[in-house]
Amino acid sequence: MAARPPHFLFSTPRSMVVKTQHSIRFNHFLPSAIKSQREDDCAPPHEGLSSVAGGVVALGKFDALHIGHRELAIQAAKVGVPFLLSFVGMAEVLGWEPRAPIVAKCDRKRVLSSWAPYCGDITPVEYELEFSKVRHLTPRQFVEMLSKKLGVCGVVAGENYRFGYKAAGDSSELVKLAEEYGMGAYIINNVMDKNQYYGNMGSNNLKEQGQVSSTRVRLALAKGDMKYVSELLGRQHRLVVMLKDQEWNQHRLSAQKSCFLNLPPKEGLYESCSVLIGNDKNVLPCKVTIDASDIHLELHDAATCMRIISQDFQCLGIDFGESGA
Repeated sequence: MAARPPHFLFSTPRSMVVKTQHSIRFNHFLPSAIKSQREDDCAPPHEGLSSVAGGVVALGKFDALHIGHRELAIQAAKVGVPFLLSFVGMAEVLGWEPRAPIVAKCDRKRVLSSWAPYCGDITPVEYELEFSKVRHLTPRQFVEMLSKKLGVCGVVAGENYRFGYKAAGDSSELVKLAEEYGMGAYIINNVMDKNQYYGNMGSNNLKEQGQVSSTRVRLALAKGDMKYVSELLGRQHRLVVMLKDQEWNQHRLSAQKSCFLNLPPKEGLYESCSVLIGNDKNVLPCKVTIDASDIHLELHDAATCMRIISQDFQCLGIDFGESGA
């Protein structure tokens, strides 16, 4: 029998675990016989199951859709059809204080589409579950649901992933249970924050050990460090503004913060921004000022601006360049 390749922890006919740095293509390490079997395992099951049946689901909290989340999708795409398994209503059920999402709900498909080149030209699809319906499941019941009710053929998670009621299960238990239920399990190393800008932020948080996280994205936005935000997200941050009660004054647009559909950076002036009006074809450079109550866009081309705003549109997107407040 050939020696096991690096990072290959173990394999069985039905389940395997690969622990890898985020830059490593772990499919390269799998013996061809095992590759063929994984392809057979991931064949779509019988009809009547969920839309994720036969796919490989990435598990996590996908608030920011940052480069760590993207890596989970990349690994899922290497062994099957990639999905993100998201939970709806966690804040309400757990009594968390309401807060704006990092990515506007209406913008999530665009972000996932931008991951397609990393995922074999396949756009990962987000599959949502009501958190209230699964929160009391034990780790075993959760994996059983993935296998029998959702019909997935594999799961991908980070090394510090926890699941089940009161986060009772960890990644090693996920591997064990996935094997029992005939699913592939792929555990990957955390994607670390190379900048380490907030290197001490996790000193009192065992879950935060220097990896890229939504918490770091929120802190970087709060500081107005858009270069750092872009590094964490793997793209520019887009603020989506629903247009209502806005004011146009020649080439200047003002709107209230209540129109924001996601989290803005801190108050201040941002020089290198772009505004997308209606769709990605109408892109204009602009300066953005955020104050205590409003956002102000100063567009450089007033004539083009007036031509575009005469069209019927409901919202605009603002991409923030790397210049900070």
